[in-house]
Amino acid sequence: MAMSGAGEGCSSLNGIVSEIEQKQFTDLPAELLEYILCFPVLKHVDICNVSCSCKRLHDVCHGRGKVWGHQYKLRWPRLQKHYRQNECCDWLKEYRTRHTVGVQIRRTVVSISQRFFTEVPCVGQVLGDSFAEIESLGAPEHFCEDELLSILNSDRRKSLTLKYYAKKILYFLRQKNILRSLKMFLEQPAEQQSALEGAVLVDQYCNPLADVSYDGISSQLEEITDKINKMLRIKNPSHPSLRVTQGDCFAVDDFDLQRQVVVTLNAVLYEQLQYKGNECDYYNPLNSYIHQVLLRRTGIPISLSVLYMTLARKLGVQLEPVNFPNHFLLRWCQQQRGSGDIYDFVYIDAFGKGKQLTAKECEYLIGHQVTADYYNAISTTEVLLRMVGNLLNIGKRGISSLREGNEKSYQLLRDSLDLYLTINPDNVQYLLLQARLYFHLGIWPEKVLDILQHIQALDPSQHGAVGYLVQHTLEHIQHKKHPVEPEVKRRSAPEHLELQYSVGLIMKHKRSGYNCAIYGWDPKCTMSQEWITTMRVHQLSSGANQPFYNVLVQDGTCRYAAQENLEPHSAPLEIAHPEVGRYFSEFHDSHYVANEELQTRYPEDMAETLGTVQDLYHRLMPSSVQQESPNGPEGPSQENQDSQENQDTMPT
Repeated sequence: MAMSGAGEGCSSLNGIVSEIEQKQFTDLPAELLEYILCFPVLKHVDICNVSCSCKRLHDVCHGRGKVWGHQYKLRWPRLQKHYRQNECCDWLKEYRTRHTVGVQIRRTVVSISQRFFTEVPCVGQVLGDSFAEIESLGAPEHFCEDELLSILNSDRRKSLTLKYYAKKILYFLRQKNILRSLKMFLEQPAEQQSALEGAVLVDQYCNPLADVSYDGISSQLEEITDKINKMLRIKNPSHPSLRVTQGDCFAVDDFDLQRQVVVTLNAVLYEQLQYKGNECDYYNPLNSYIHQVLLRRTGIPISLSVLYMTLARKLGVQLEPVNFPNHFLLRWCQQQRGSGDIYDFVYIDAFGKGKQLTAKECEYLIGHQVTADYYNAISTTEVLLRMVGNLLNIGKRGISSLREGNEKSYQLLRDSLDLYLTINPDNVQYLLLQARLYFHLGIWPEKVLDILQHIQALDPSQHGAVGYLVQHTLEHIQHKKHPVEPEVKRRSAPEHLELQYSVGLIMKHKRSGYNCAIYGWDPKCTMSQEWITTMRVHQLSSGANQPFYNVLVQDGTCRYAAQENLEPHSAPLEIAHPEVGRYFSEFHDSHYVANEELQTRYPEDMAETLGTVQDLYHRLMPSSVQQESPNGPEGPSQENQDSQENQDTMPT
């Protein structure tokens, strides 16, 4: 019996072992399978393969389940803010759409460089058909933005051309949305329009790549308000402003109580927080951007006035904006509301640390008399026009003061014209300026014709200027239909033997001391005689009869420098110029690698650059260092690699 019992026990154990051996991976509970398939090492291609292996795993990997939700969140974490917590949606469908949008975005970015290298690209003109295809997918706009941000956040020194055009597209898309918000803002009743909100929209439009939001600005102002309340509580614990909760609209009627608020506001803003008018750098556009005013604690009269007026209203003191010439002011009524007498107001100079002025003292401020109309309160729309007008003048000032173009000044002028004409679309003077600017830059000729047609309808007396621009714009459109092949410059040609430097080298100007990168050259100076005289080229030892180089300068300008004035930089570093990506695909240790378009124009330069770099900077390196190819140190261009990486298997 004992033997029989032992035999039965052994048989039972063998049965259990046999049963365990027959268990398969797919027999595990669905929750455990989901947990395993959410391991970070598994990519979407792995999940595709697993889901195709059997029905059990296919069911576990269904579109609305945790597995595809995990894959989506793992690959595109920035998109999570667009979904509610624990939201149930078809993650597989979202993944497919986002993937498809990403592929199309990269194709679009790459194609822009190939098609528009020889022109100044105007993204709104360029995108057309490409973005029509993306829009046909029915995908949300934040998918496009997320892919562009993915490009911009990749390796800092690589994919420079891809990043250059991705940045332009992102700039354009965000501006388009901000302009839509501005139009909605302007459609609101005047009494509902906030000067602060309008100022934030102006700021966002001119800085679409910066992290600027109305909520963020309001939060910073709430912090300042709390500081004012803290000091006010010490002076007057029963002050009515202290009983107001955030967001409430109220007004303090008693003038003594209002005065306590104003005095305390001045003490906190100018003494405690050290805000001040920027007298030393008055024409810096940063003075007009409200997020920069808060960050740098300095600004110009109108930006500081918007800040001051908003804080005062939060505390129950109603101040009004005054469009005073040359110096924006606020006015504070000292009598019963509705008074029209300019002497019934105290005028506050937010630029001058909140100094209170009489009407007569305001005239002393600008040095001449003005009519009573200039003391009237203005609307929020007029505040924005004045603010944008300041930026517009700064842009014009920047262009006219530079002998050689500055991309930032042109961009500021374009942005401020867009804003001004959105607020006041029938201003003939600025419509004409916009048409001339586009014509000068050689961009968007079709839009130039639309602008000119609008001008002619508004003011027929402008037919002379309009006719001239129409004629030359039509010639430009005709010329674009028959593009000229770009000139190919070979260093080996007999007329180029005097060249000492090549595209991609980091140089230093011997006289001016600036650092720069070469992106082009001519065997002799090709500028006009007027330019040669103005730049005193004849004073050079070789005059105009020597190679001249197109260079990108650290300060953001593009210059034309004589060979005798340049020398290779002893410690080459990257050049922080906005146009670097237009010409170069990568910065590699000591030089820039020309992109495909620039190499087509200067086919022999990269080999020369690599030789020069080897002689100048790598003499002490081991001979085993890998030789670089003309395409760059790592073979094919980074743009093509990135594009290929993004074209991996899409889940089906």
